[in-house]
This record gives sequence, structure tokens and C-alpha cells, in this order.
Amino acid sequence: MMFENMSLESADRLAIIRLQRPSARNALSRALMRELTTCARDLAERTDIDVVILTGDAKFFSAGADLKDAVAWADDTLSTVERREIAGAGFRMCKAWEEMPQITIVAIEGYAVGGGLALALACDWRVLADDAFVSLPEIALGIPLTWGTIPRLVNLLGPARAKRLTILCERFKAADALAIGLVDYVAPPGQALAKAHAVAAQTLAMPAAAVRMSKESANAAATALNHASGYMAHDQIALASASPESRAARAAALKPHA
Repeated sequence: MMFENMSLESADRLAIIRLQRPSARNALSRALMRELTTCARDLAERTDIDVVILTGDAKFFSAGADLKDAVAWADDTLSTVERREIAGAGFRMCKAWEEMPQITIVAIEGYAVGGGLALALACDWRVLADDAFVSLPEIALGIPLTWGTIPRLVNLLGPARAKRLTILCERFKAADALAIGLVDYVAPPGQALAKAHAVAAQTLAMPAAAVRMSKESANAAATALNHASGYMAHDQIALASASPESRAARAAALKPHA
């Protein structure tokens, strides 16, 4: 399976996916999101793979949604159906990763920001390098946090901490992210992928069918109401992104810094 913006290798019941848009800090363009969605759906049908590791590179996991694509969210020349389809790309990607029957582990060096963290939250476990950080800056960019991320945050952290992360757009260092349950493991700098491999090995030592059954049960309990609280995300992002304050916030974010 060949991709333009990511790579996939597999052996011994383990698949490793690497985001590969270094010039854009692995920002999630629509093309990359389509590849990630396709890859997740294809892997979900494979019975020879029991663990999937998702990672970036030594400097960053992902800078989040590619804001250069964001103009389409508020493009009045497109029909509402077209704009909803574009705005829903991240939601579909995260849902595909969340629904994979295999255990999914994300190894993060540097940072996972915005959509990058949203994708990581759709997976089972997160490993964060000790010198890395995570954040959700969407509201500061004039758009609500979507992609089904708020229900996942509430499941993990409770509503108060979910609102703190979402509304205040704070950066969480590794130790703080671990303390509140946002990530599951912290590794020395440069060792996030190695730690993910170690956790994968622990998982692969367990009976594969029982692991899949247990993940399915846990997800069923945790996500029972997620769709009810997140299905309007496509419309929220299209509505909010068209406002003058939202356009100004994104323009400021995209302005080259001196």
C-alpha cells in the first residue's frame, strides 16, 4: 500500500504508520486525512495485524489541521453539501481510527497540536516524550473544537478539564498531560517510539481475540453518546469559520513571523 504523505510497514502482527509531511510539520491536509482514513479502514479488515503504532518524526507528531485548506470551510461558492463534506474529513478520519479493532498506540515527539492531538485521542494509548507538549488551539483560531474530540476528552478527563483544554487553549507538558490522564506513558526524549514498541509487545503477548473483544466492549461503553454530542461538528465549523473574527484569527496565524 503506497501513500504520498505517510508510510506504512508491517511485520509480526504489528503495523507502523509514519506521518511524512515534514515541510508542513505533518499538518493534516485533506489529502493526508484521506490517506489516514483509507489506511485505518483497510487495516481494520486485516486479521494478521493486532497492534498499530502511529508516529511522526523526531521533531513533531503533527501541527494539526492544515490551515491552508481551511479556506474551503467558509467558501460561499461551494454548496452546503460540499462544505459539510470538506469540514467532515477530520471527523471521518478520527472515527475510522477509533473504530479499528486493533490496539492503536500513538508515539509523540515534539508536539501534537490541534488536529494532531485530536487524532491521537481517537486511538487507544498515547506515549509522549518527556520534553514534548500537547495543546488544542482551535478556539484561539476562531473555530470550535470538532472531529468528535470533545466527547473523547470528556470521557478521558471529565467535563471541567475538557473545557479547560478546549476553551483556554493551554499547552500541557508531558508530566501534566500524564497526571490528568491525557496521555498514558511518558518516555525520555527520542524514545517515544521505543516505548510504543514495548507496549505493543506487551499487547501482542496477550490472546489476540480476547484483546479485540475487550477493546470493543470498552469503546462501546465509553462512546455510546459520542455521536449524539458530536454529529453537528460539520455545521459548527462551517458556521464559525465564516465569521469575521474567525477569518481574522486564521489570517493572523498564517501571517509569516519576522
